[in-house]
Amino acid sequence: MPKIGMEPIRRSALVKATIAEIGEAGSLDVTVSQIARRAGMSSALAHHYFGSKDQMLVAAMRHILTIFGAEVRGALVMAQTPQARVEAILRASFSAQNFRPETVAAWLNFYVQAQQADQVRRLLTVYRRRLHSNLLYGLRPLVDTPEETAEVIGALIDGVYIRQALRHGAMSHEAAIELVLTQVRRLIGAPG
Repeated sequence: MPKIGMEPIRRSALVKATIAEIGEAGSLDVTVSQIARRAGMSSALAHHYFGSKDQMLVAAMRHILTIFGAEVRGALVMAQTPQARVEAILRASFSAQNFRPETVAAWLNFYVQAQQADQVRRLLTVYRRRLHSNLLYGLRPLVDTPEETAEVIGALIDGVYIRQALRHGAMSHEAAIELVLTQVRRLIGAPG
């Protein structure tokens, strides 16, 4: 008989194990057995909670997006100016939590999976729209072309994540923040 209250704990363990396995493998080429073993349970139990590997991958991305969203909201509360809003979003994008190697690998694979899976594509669309909307709100008073500038900033964020996933020596999250902030400040004509 299962213990009451174990389901959320086990689901969480499976989600974290999914992210860790993807990070270690550097691809979606992981099995439910590997994920379950890392979480300390059987693959049958993993299937019971999620049904399939694809559902585990979706849950892992929801988890990553939830953490990212919470960090962005927390950073935006402190932002007092439009430029501070834009910088807060960038700092959250490259926070120590969001820029860990396993999270970066999960993001890269999330983009690949979005090409084939509708549910993942919808998650990616929601993420992109929220990022664009948040950037736009801060950029409107700063630049003449806020739509275009928001697209460029989104591309900068994606580009740094892709390069991080492909590089041998990891860039620190501080270096990533500084790299992108320097370019954004040039885009908006703000002093460094």
